[in-house]
Amino acid sequence: MTTTKNTNTVLITGASSGIGLGVAEAYLERGANVVLNARNEAKLKEVTEKFGRPDQIALVPGDISLRSTSQHMVDAAVERFGRVDLLVNNAGHFFPKPFTDYTEEDLDGFLATHLKGTYFASQAAANQMRKQGGGAIVNITTVLALRGVTAIPASAPIAAKGGMNAITRSLAIELAPDNIRVNTVAPGIIKTPIYGRTDEQFEELNGMQPLGRVGQV
Repeated sequence: MTTTKNTNTVLITGASSGIGLGVAEAYLERGANVVLNARNEAKLKEVTEKFGRPDQIALVPGDISLRSTSQHMVDAAVERFGRVDLLVNNAGHFFPKPFTDYTEEDLDGFLATHLKGTYFASQAAANQMRKQGGGAIVNITTVLALRGVTAIPASAPIAAKGGMNAITRSLAIELAPDNIRVNTVAPGIIKTPIYGRTDEQFEELNGMQPLGRVGQV
């Protein structure tokens, strides 16, 4: 065990890029221990080596839609750091299509990663948090699940993210007696690889924003 009693341990899914990677970096800078998950093990190792904080990091690569991956994250947190204080359900992917063009495979992929991943990870974390006397869960969804945008037809990922919003509302009530807080953060368009990889792509997206620019991690 490499933690002290007052050091938080944070579990983050989808931590190899974008918002997940930024959240991991922020918590590491604040002295927290982090357990990081992503599907691509090689990429996860590559980006986290740059942090230079091996004593604060545990890696659990794997498909977060599998219940076993979530349990492995919690087990790694308890074994390495002694506790689970915060779960950030961030893993996901996104690609817009007209409603009638989404395939069954597309929909299954969004529901598996976003909805099942959030559900299983929250179950595993909540079981451990109850033993400790409390904790917190934060679900990263999207403002598109609250209101549609004509220029971004995305019914399949929005269906999955909308399910995450519903889980948040339900668990916030159910887990409150266990001193477990459950909240959602619903960003707009953020400059991450999900939305684009070139300046030209983001220039077009900038024009859709009230302030003339997309958000930063």
